[in-house]
Amino acid sequence: VLVGLRCLAKGAFFSEVADTHGVSRSSVCRIIHGFVDAVINNVDNIKFPVQRDDQMSVKRGFYRKCKFPNIVGAVDGTLVPILAPTANEESFVCRKGFHAINCQAVASSDLRFIDIVAKWPGSSHDAGVFDNSVLKDYLEADLEAVLLGDSGYPLRRYLITPILHPSNERCLHRSGGVLPFSPGKSCRVFLACCKLHNLCIDNNMPLPDAIVCADDQGIQQNQEATRPGLTTRAQYIQLP
Repeated sequence: VLVGLRCLAKGAFFSEVADTHGVSRSSVCRIIHGFVDAVINNVDNIKFPVQRDDQMSVKRGFYRKCKFPNIVGAVDGTLVPILAPTANEESFVCRKGFHAINCQAVASSDLRFIDIVAKWPGSSHDAGVFDNSVLKDYLEADLEAVLLGDSGYPLRRYLITPILHPSNERCLHRSGGVLPFSPGKSCRVFLACCKLHNLCIDNNMPLPDAIVCADDQGIQQNQEATRPGLTTRAQYIQLP
């Protein structure tokens, strides 16, 4: 457990982790994947609120902080750098020019992850990842749940995007090397880290200071909007 946590928390070389814990490098390599599998298979704490009571609780949290009604979460994609894969290498080159996986996350007002999609190559657009998610199908059927997204997403009744182009906060874009795994294993590492993050919140552990990286000027603006989306956004703009 200590070896697995140190690998995920520090992003250190396997040899460094091995020296710290007095084990071999091959043991670290074996342990990290076993640890990630154990977290994914045994920790079930990433759940989108579909029950009415759960959804109302999440909405109240957003309203207390932002005065926005009916918001259940904020959605965004993050590019997680990885080593160049041997198969379909070109599809993993993101818009910033490095190999990555594009992971979509939805967070509630208390910084808890409530939905994760980690399976798409870096060349995938955020809007494309969202359009192909189960979450989009659910939101289309739910007449009250609304997400907040940046201007890379299409404006919808259930997905409110800004009129202006705000600066974004990202913490994984080329900030700490790359994940030295295959795309599939990198996606599982990302999911395990999200579950561990929620586990820290459940146990009232203090969160580290946020890392602000204003390096997202290359975001692909999405101009697609529906009439219900425009109407809903206009209603939010008029809120006192």
